[in-house]
Amino acid sequence: MAVAIALGLLVLAYLLGSIPAGYLAGRWLKGIDIRQYGSGSTGATNVMRTVGKPAGITVFIFDILKGAIAIGLVRALWTSDLIVDPTWLAIKPWLEVVAGLTAVIGHSKSLWLNFQGGKSVATSLGTLLALSWQVGLGGFAAFCVVLAIWRYVSLGSIVGAIMVSVLMLSLQNPLPYCLFGLAITVFVIARHKTNISRLLKGTEPKFGQKVQIPEPVSDSASGS
Repeated sequence: MAVAIALGLLVLAYLLGSIPAGYLAGRWLKGIDIRQYGSGSTGATNVMRTVGKPAGITVFIFDILKGAIAIGLVRALWTSDLIVDPTWLAIKPWLEVVAGLTAVIGHSKSLWLNFQGGKSVATSLGTLLALSWQVGLGGFAAFCVVLAIWRYVSLGSIVGAIMVSVLMLSLQNPLPYCLFGLAITVFVIARHKTNISRLLKGTEPKFGQKVQIPEPVSDSASGS
């Protein structure tokens, strides 16, 4: 019973993470496939550049909630009467981090987008805020400082991800949380490898730069 419930939670966390808010924002507001513009990511940063700030902020908040809710589902189950076995109670922190990581993977490898997606920064932030708000806020603060100085979202995301591991270890969080922090750091950096290449070449777009979307060619203009 408990095993089935745990597996069901992980599936639910993945499906929750897979909800492609950025892709839907592009379709609904601009009629475009956002994966064909800018960085090709469905994350909030590319939405902001391509669709606009209100849409980008909305997607950012939604993606944060995906990670936080995944953790919340596990905690809600453990406060119910369904889990009473002491052995299962002991693995709660492990299931929390696995559910959070599953949601993060769902965001970057969405079932609905042929396993494409975003860089998972916002969803990772949501899971971290739910697991350890001090670490989540510390990582976000590092991101904001880098963004304010250098204006690169990708660089801020990478530095923020590294700060997560540092804080998880220095605050002596439980082992599952520390391993999760390390996994998130590696995962976020790996997802930004193309950004790192552009940063080194000096071609990475800065925060606030707009992506030009070509206007559709009318029938009269095309001569048809």
